[in-house]
Amino acid sequence: MESYLWKISDKKLKETNLTFYSNFIQQKYKVNLGNDFNKIWKWSVDNTPEFWKSIWEFTKVKGKLGNVLFKESNIFINNKFFPDAELNYAENILKKNNFDPAIIFKSENGYKTIVSWKDLNLHVAQISFWMKSIGIKKGDRIAAYLPNIPETVTAYISTSVLGAIWSSCSPDFGTLGVIDRFSQINPKILFIGDKYFYNGKKINIIERLPAILDKIPSIKKIVVVPYPGTAIEEKENIKVDKYNWNDLVADKKRNKIKFVMSKFNDPLAILYSSGTTGKPKCICHGTGGVLLQHNKELQIHADVKDNDRVFYFTTCGWMMWNWLVGALSSGATILLFDGFPMYKKHDLLFEFASEEKVTLFGISAKYIDTLINEKVVPKDKYNLSKLRTICSTGSPLSKDGFKYIYKNIKKDVHLSSISGGTDIVSCFVLGNLFQPVYSGEIQNRGLGMDVDIFDEKGLSIRNTKGELVCKKPFPSMPVKFWNDDKDKKYKSAYFKKYKNIWHHGDFAKMTNNGGFVIFGRSDTTLNPGGVRLGTAEIYSVVEKLEEIQESIVIGQSWKNDIRIILFIVLNKGYNLTNEIKKKIKDAIKINASPRHVPSKIISISEVPKTKNGKLVELAVKQTVEGEKIKNLEALANPDSLKQFRNIKELNE
Repeated sequence: MESYLWKISDKKLKETNLTFYSNFIQQKYKVNLGNDFNKIWKWSVDNTPEFWKSIWEFTKVKGKLGNVLFKESNIFINNKFFPDAELNYAENILKKNNFDPAIIFKSENGYKTIVSWKDLNLHVAQISFWMKSIGIKKGDRIAAYLPNIPETVTAYISTSVLGAIWSSCSPDFGTLGVIDRFSQINPKILFIGDKYFYNGKKINIIERLPAILDKIPSIKKIVVVPYPGTAIEEKENIKVDKYNWNDLVADKKRNKIKFVMSKFNDPLAILYSSGTTGKPKCICHGTGGVLLQHNKELQIHADVKDNDRVFYFTTCGWMMWNWLVGALSSGATILLFDGFPMYKKHDLLFEFASEEKVTLFGISAKYIDTLINEKVVPKDKYNLSKLRTICSTGSPLSKDGFKYIYKNIKKDVHLSSISGGTDIVSCFVLGNLFQPVYSGEIQNRGLGMDVDIFDEKGLSIRNTKGELVCKKPFPSMPVKFWNDDKDKKYKSAYFKKYKNIWHHGDFAKMTNNGGFVIFGRSDTTLNPGGVRLGTAEIYSVVEKLEEIQESIVIGQSWKNDIRIILFIVLNKGYNLTNEIKKKIKDAIKINASPRHVPSKIISISEVPKTKNGKLVELAVKQTVEGEKIKNLEALANPDSLKQFRNIKELNE
């Protein structure tokens, strides 16, 4: 067995939340678990209701637990946790009301602002009062098209004060991407940024507003949020009521928050799936499930404590943003960065971490790969003495990435590689402080998450690549998909492959150390840099272009990440020139997002399809990557796959 990269010292171990939690369980339930993570995990999945109750108690959730811990069903998604419990998400997030910093924001251009807990409470009181005064009530949807700024966090918490349902998109999603998402949920209010900055370029958001309002008639009120440190940019002739954020937070008298209680499984937020077929699915997450799961992951797995400083490089279009906001429930300060993480200097995020004495530093595996390529050595330049945890998510972190962190960032640090998804707004596998860190491995399963690896027949396998599954229900599974009659989309998304077992769509293996290696998607979702994108969003743009007859898109495994490859069939009279490539990329960038832009565009003669006309993206991906194709007989044109073999351009 290979030697580990890092292990916590016995002295520090005694002061961890995991040790405190283990002691709490052992005293309360009279069990002997010690510092053995696998024993604690086994207890957590064998005693599902008691385990989640213990998380409620240990993390001091405010609310009424109710008498029923678990309403059991033999249908996975019909199992309900704490059906009688009542709580308010915002009340649990607003942990303090003092002058300590709650949020520290920094833009790529160096502009910094600090929001105290006092001001955060005040702004939440003002925004929630205004929303209530215009008739917003429990269950109404509130949409946000905003950068990663303190106002976004305030609007999210204010929405949850009233029991309304939050949904956000970051401004790197184009107009079409926003319309595809928000038009499905009929929001009453849209919070919209006026602009944002990326790599020194100012990008106008507000000019997209007329097109959005034209397609989403449910939006009756607009709140324009100026980018921090800049004057507001207005858009005239808007046909709905328009408000300026600064005006709404000017009334200091509105300083009392009136929390509306929600049931544990009432919706808190709607996040969006990748939209592999058609529009992105609207995944509805419950109030209590999100809070409990994030409390568990942040406090027990990631050891976040009162007054810690938690940073994650994310946008509000990714589930890691919700996770980051969840750190406020621990009494921690959260750090927001907006913009290009390497603007003018490769180590910009480390400068921020050093200045603000960050204790948890969260980034993507892709970012680590870039640091490796640029030969960045943060430990030589910055004081990272307060840094205890580095989290990495998105795409799988390579062995080189693990070694780079310990060699060039910090020797004595808990490297917690984590993996989960928008579907569960949390993690299936992640770190813990009772076990050593091994190169290239995620340490273990999440407590309470009955995760396993199955082969095609549904048998549990070890040390072999298979399908990541979860065998028992958990509180942060979606409460529903929006507009999903009889849960058809929900059941189809996770329960088609194995009966009554959550099938996540990730290839993974469990190692001899009991750790996990994630290999990426086993379905056709694109996953560049860990952000899940749907192929349908690319098709809807590309196939409007006159030059293109048809297209098929895949995610190719490349340099420890996924890159997007677009194959096109051109209409007669056209050849694939650089001008056409540029036209395609520009159209995708504007109408979907910069993340959807393919790394390579390649001309093909025909698109492989099934006999009933469906595109076979997975078969194309497998052919490109030299894997054996199953179920060839289902294809109408199986010979068309030959054109994807040994394409020289895909090896460079």
